[in-house]
Amino acid sequence: MVLGSPAAVPAQAETVGEVYGAYSRMTSRSAGQFWADGRAAGQWAWKPLSATTSEISWGDPAKWPPNYAEKFVHEGGWVMLDGWRDNGTYYRLRITKEQIGDAKCGNLRTLATSGRQHYVKWDIPSQIYCLKAWGSITEESSGKVVDFGHTQIWSPPAPCDNAKYGAQTCVKQWESWWDNQGQPGKPITRKLERDQFIARGIGMAFAIRQYFPKAWQADAHSDWTW
Repeated sequence: MVLGSPAAVPAQAETVGEVYGAYSRMTSRSAGQFWADGRAAGQWAWKPLSATTSEISWGDPAKWPPNYAEKFVHEGGWVMLDGWRDNGTYYRLRITKEQIGDAKCGNLRTLATSGRQHYVKWDIPSQIYCLKAWGSITEESSGKVVDFGHTQIWSPPAPCDNAKYGAQTCVKQWESWWDNQGQPGKPITRKLERDQFIARGIGMAFAIRQYFPKAWQADAHSDWTW
């Protein structure tokens, strides 16, 4: 996927003077609902656990709260993904290799070789940047391991809109997720490809444009604090 023209990402990239938290709303008890085909398709809610750690639940609003929640940690200049809870256990995510590069995932350089996943920069850069991660997910209740690969392309704030909210400002995340769940030791295969637009002051899933495994789209319909 081509998102703009190539742009190298220097060690100290210029920022736009805004932070990811102002768009995602991860530091407050915030929530939102997104609709598709004229009805609720899903809901999200952030629950801060500390000054640096927050988890976000995703699920069916008719069956709320869900068991599923992803855990993110604001660490220095990054938001790090630690893992998620589901099915009565925790899934710990750890990387074995991470790279950062330009808008077309070129000019890649090593970012890390262990630890949590570098998910998104906290201070929003003025340039598009690419993140590539490989590693494993361990189901803590059983010790089962799933291998994964995750590529993201993050774009700086730009105009966005939907039918409910009208004109807003969003950062865009394109992502491609690969894993070998159910086939331990086998090569990872693509499971998801989509764009997500995250709106300033509104939050997650302002617009979702999924391309794989099937074409699907949804748009934010409401947001609130709880």
